[in-house]
Amino acid sequence: MKIQREVVLPGEGQSFRLFTPSLKNYFYWHYHPEYELVYVEAPAGIRHVGQHVSGYTESDLVLIGPNIPHLNFDYGLKTEYRQIVVQLKQNFLGNAFEHTPELTAISNLFEKAAYGISFSGKTKELVAGQLKRMQDLPHFNQLVLLLQIFQELAGSKDAMTLNEIDTSVKIFLNDKIRMSSVYEYIQAHVDRHADVNEVASRVHMSTAAFCRYFRKQTNMTFTDFVNQYRISQAKTLLLKNKTVSETCYAVGYESASHFNKLFRKHTGENPSRFRKKWLQQN
Repeated sequence: MKIQREVVLPGEGQSFRLFTPSLKNYFYWHYHPEYELVYVEAPAGIRHVGQHVSGYTESDLVLIGPNIPHLNFDYGLKTEYRQIVVQLKQNFLGNAFEHTPELTAISNLFEKAAYGISFSGKTKELVAGQLKRMQDLPHFNQLVLLLQIFQELAGSKDAMTLNEIDTSVKIFLNDKIRMSSVYEYIQAHVDRHADVNEVASRVHMSTAAFCRYFRKQTNMTFTDFVNQYRISQAKTLLLKNKTVSETCYAVGYESASHFNKLFRKHTGENPSRFRKKWLQQN
């Protein structure tokens, strides 16, 4: 499956698209010329935007600039979740950004979106509520609220830039690697050894060439990528009330101490603490 270009059509009588997609196990590695604001609520999931790969817990809020390849945020989710997406063209307000000083902060935000931006803390909480309310409003009120959301994001101190360089699709157009094959392989081998030689063979590359390519595209080694994916799956299992021991073996680790060490490295806390905290909160 090569990277796909998504065709985005605004809603009738609207300058943008507001919808609640549900793809789950469908691997949708794609791009589009529109900006995209994504909010998703799920116990744990994968965030893959441009070259950035990481996991999220409980919820995620990300602004993605035009033509940045990204994976659907609900890929591989095994639990119930909620997702709200806003997509809009660069000129959704015509040339208003050029002639309206009040929109300067939002214009600067859109420039930074070329690298992908993740939001956390109070900003994520506030914007999540606004996006949920937006769905029931008339179109004009939706537009006003959307501008308020972008203004909030523009001034947020809870923002994290996801990529250090421009990762727009122009550098991926000749990409022969089928990222879906990599994800599918890891998913199928989540409970046992993942062989980089086998993955390289699947995508018709030598192991050395694949490792160089993979690190260039994701800023991670294949081993680090596998661990990132497994820890994300482990979080889901822990939040489904699995024990730490059950989770450790279910995601392919034979050593509990090694699993605990990796889990702490990726989340900042050990599995027992993570499981206890989130179960208490929910």
